[in-house]
Amino acid sequence: MTELAASSDKEVELDRVSKRFEDREGQGPAKGADGKDVPSALAEVSIAVEKGELLVVVGPSGCGKSTTLRIVAGLEEADGGDVRIGGKSMRGVPPQDRDVAMVFQGYALYPQMTVRENIEFPLKMRKTALTERRRRADEAAAMLRLGPLMDRLPSELSGGERQRVAMGRAIVRRPRVFLFDEPLSNLDAALRQDLRIEIGSLVRELGVTAIYVTHDQVEAMTLADRICVMHKGSVLQIAAPRAIYERPSTSFVATFLGTPRMNLIDARIDGDELVCGPFRVAKPLAASLPERLVVGVRPEDVHLAKEGDAGAVRFEVAVSEPLGAETHLVLRAGDVELRVRAPGFDPRPTGAAVHLTIDSSRMHLFAATIDGRRLG
Repeated sequence: MTELAASSDKEVELDRVSKRFEDREGQGPAKGADGKDVPSALAEVSIAVEKGELLVVVGPSGCGKSTTLRIVAGLEEADGGDVRIGGKSMRGVPPQDRDVAMVFQGYALYPQMTVRENIEFPLKMRKTALTERRRRADEAAAMLRLGPLMDRLPSELSGGERQRVAMGRAIVRRPRVFLFDEPLSNLDAALRQDLRIEIGSLVRELGVTAIYVTHDQVEAMTLADRICVMHKGSVLQIAAPRAIYERPSTSFVATFLGTPRMNLIDARIDGDELVCGPFRVAKPLAASLPERLVVGVRPEDVHLAKEGDAGAVRFEVAVSEPLGAETHLVLRAGDVELRVRAPGFDPRPTGAAVHLTIDSSRMHLFAATIDGRRLG
């Protein structure tokens, strides 16, 4: 892997950053329940974030995304590689001198301080004049609609209001980079949606660079300028949300982003046809395909059909989830299970027969290997 060169248009750069956690006695790699070494938390992670960009780092629990964020913040030390902010290496630079502000999942507010005192606290620690502290706190409060709450204690606030206070405390610092570590995880669904919109609008209004960590693919798709998908300590793909959705680099990325998730079907080449479970379609015009592969089909590219339609295959309803504007169906034929997005409020009884076709022009092809890399 080629080392990333420092660049004036990159605000944050991680260059082959690695991290392995040691056991409690510091006598070597941590051990799992089976006595084997726990894999590296990060394995040569390289990420570059543009000035003014909102990069969302997404992946399942334990993939290394929060560790990555903490290394940028200086709360964890990398075992290898380098972190640069504004083109300057952060080796040996303590967290308070990195010009970053972090918003945590757990708010981290001082319970004995009012909202105003919490927001002003970072400035007070920097010995900012009282009048300037008040002015900047009032500006932040106005942006976050906290004005009427400035004299309240955190215990008198809702979860969403507490997270706004935590954001206000970050804003008053006017940092070079904002770091968000799953800030909405403790909120209910309605509050998450509202605050997600507010965070996106706020970051773009301020014109700041931000790295946002989440396991929620909806947050990733709706907030990001670009998405970084991580799995088992490695970066699998960095691209714009549409690019990742339409051309996922691996079968893992394909199934992680999208609701309902992409269907994966074991497939094989049979002459000029591609046999995908019970479906037979024309073999894609790829330069070379292995004899066995995995076909990915988004739920919106599986279509309800009539018995006797060309290429239609009979399935049975296993699960029906009417959501109002659309209905999500889980359908089975033999050992093949497909998720389908049907229009409107269309509940189907369990065991009901339906017929399906797949849009072969929109199939995704992946290697039938552990890495599940994209083919073609």
